[in-house]
Order: sequence, then structure tokens, then C-alpha cells
Amino acid sequence: MIAKKGDWVQIYFIGLTPEQRADNLPEDTKQVPLEIRIKGFLLEDEAKIGDKVKIETPVGREVEGELEEIYPEYKHNFGKPVIELIQIGKQLREMIEGDQE
Repeated sequence: MIAKKGDWVQIYFIGLTPEQRADNLPEDTKQVPLEIRIKGFLLEDEAKIGDKVKIETPVGREVEGELEEIYPEYKHNFGKPVIELIQIGKQLREMIEGDQE
């Protein structure tokens, strides 16, 4: 797929190498680079995944990076369900209904 100017895209770049990271970070964090992903509007006429591009973020910043996704989807979740929390709702409902009788 080819992205065109103005398309909503996501770019990727290394913000800090391990050597540039702050000294007060945990050891395992300091050993890896700071990876940055930013979404914005493509400023190039055309680009494909892997191309170096410039985008404009919704707040107007221009940022350069490697084109990673075109029209990226939201991929967040709240993790696996905690069974104890699921059961609390039922137990609470039973307690409230019991008080009303």
C-alpha cells in the first residue's frame, strides 16, 4: 500500500540510544534504546512502508521517521480479566438486593 500526502500514518524512530539514556533509570531500561512511535499526517507526496518520511502531528509538530503503518489502528486493551474483580460485581449486586428485602 502506498501512502499519499495528507494520509494518517505512524512513524518510528530511535529517540535515544542506550548510551544517551539517563543514569537514574533502572538497569534493564538503560540497556535498550528509547523507541518512539508517533502518528500524524504525511507531508511527502508518496511513501511506502519503510521509507524515511516527515509527518505533521495534530498539534503542528513536524517529525521525521520510518513509515511504519498507514491508517494505523488503535491496539490498546486492558489486559487479561482478573477473575476476582469479575466476581465482585455479582457479589455486590447480591448484597445490595439482600439489603432491600
